[in-house]
Amino acid sequence: MSTTGTTNKTPHPTPDADADVLVVGAGPTGLLLAGDLAAAGRRVTLVERRPQGLSNLTRAFSVHARTLEQLDARGLADELLTTGSRITGLRIFGGLDLDLSRLPSRFPFLLTTPQYEVEQLLERRALSSGVDFRYDTELRGLRQDADTVTAELAGPDGPTTLRARYLVGADGVRSAVRGAIGLPFPGASVIRSMVLADVRLTEEPGGRLLTVTASGGALAFIAPFGDGWYRVMGWDRDRQVPDSEPVTFDEVRDITRRALGSDFGMHEARWVSRFHSDERQAPAYRSGRVFLAGDAAHVHSPAGGQGMNTGLQDAANLSWKLTAVLRGEAPDPEALLDSYQAERHPIGKLVLRSSGTLIRLAIGHSPLQRAARALATRILGVVRPAADRAVGQISGIGLSYGPETRRVPDLELREGRLYELLRKGEFVLIAPEGTTPALPRTAPVAPDRAIRATWADPTRRDTLLVRPDGYTAPLGA
Repeated sequence: MSTTGTTNKTPHPTPDADADVLVVGAGPTGLLLAGDLAAAGRRVTLVERRPQGLSNLTRAFSVHARTLEQLDARGLADELLTTGSRITGLRIFGGLDLDLSRLPSRFPFLLTTPQYEVEQLLERRALSSGVDFRYDTELRGLRQDADTVTAELAGPDGPTTLRARYLVGADGVRSAVRGAIGLPFPGASVIRSMVLADVRLTEEPGGRLLTVTASGGALAFIAPFGDGWYRVMGWDRDRQVPDSEPVTFDEVRDITRRALGSDFGMHEARWVSRFHSDERQAPAYRSGRVFLAGDAAHVHSPAGGQGMNTGLQDAANLSWKLTAVLRGEAPDPEALLDSYQAERHPIGKLVLRSSGTLIRLAIGHSPLQRAARALATRILGVVRPAADRAVGQISGIGLSYGPETRRVPDLELREGRLYELLRKGEFVLIAPEGTTPALPRTAPVAPDRAIRATWADPTRRDTLLVRPDGYTAPLGA
């Protein structure tokens, strides 16, 4: 997509800018992005309208395999694995089991853990990397010129302004950044009046499975956190009420019993909530020096648990591109920054479409919808390649940015695992032993900054250039 507004006239730091990048929103997406940029030596300010210590409502709970790989590339995955439960299968539509253990990844499972665990981990990293946090601070407006973005902020000490080379809005579905640059957010609600709760159960509902079933006009799923608590989400076709309507424990238990045939001895809830889910996507993720990421750019149905994961993948894609431009290492800065839109917008659209299809199949009750659900269940149940593709898409493992830009698995190299080498946040050039190939001129990295590695398998004679986000980069000149 063509950019609007400004051009990048100088690749070097602007002397009168207060920060290289201003990130708005301290959810998982903003925290990962800010931490990446600061770890690369960039000056980063992160503003968040919540007071310090007040966590987001913990709706997100699933961390998929591709996200765990990205966290592994930052040295964070192993710590996060201690906080949750590993789910090796998805049971959907009452009779279809999708096997996650077949994923070609170091993480062949879904990790269920509360969103605040992800946030706390990423916040610690961002703080240790030098991010300037400003809590209890709101964006009130912004303007751009040829070299900077000026943000109008309101914080505990009153209104102030901050100038940055670039600004990223990771401030959620009601994004102030998106509103300030005048981008629409078209779409509609896909499901209303869903109830959400963290509960204790007397009976184990499904081992290492995330169970999703619709029956008797109700939809419910249950996933274990691994510490005695379970996440329950439910929907009742006959009780469509506003989000403000209080949720009772009996309502959660009744929906679960109707949809799954049992409430599994549900006897305690630490919190309950009601919400609706929209399908929306901004038409552009970039406007000049301003970018959108996470829920500010796209929101999806909860089916597949892909929302937070998609936002974290946005951040992993954008952070290294901003770093390369700010270092002055991108041969074509505008093309590199435009590639964020070119790569991530289709992925957001795909997730929106696939998650919407899943939720509509689950709650559909007309004869045609029931027939479509039965057909999908049969195809995925007997055609293994179709099931593998579905699991690859949901987990993120099967997603790519085109034939020349594909996910790279965690390769064993002479120097160690690939994703351990990626923890330096640089390109990795893998070559046969005894060769010293040159970087392509189009690579947005200084030759002395790229990490050189050698295949552990001496029979491999190819050369592979891996981007900081774990995808292949073209080797053409």
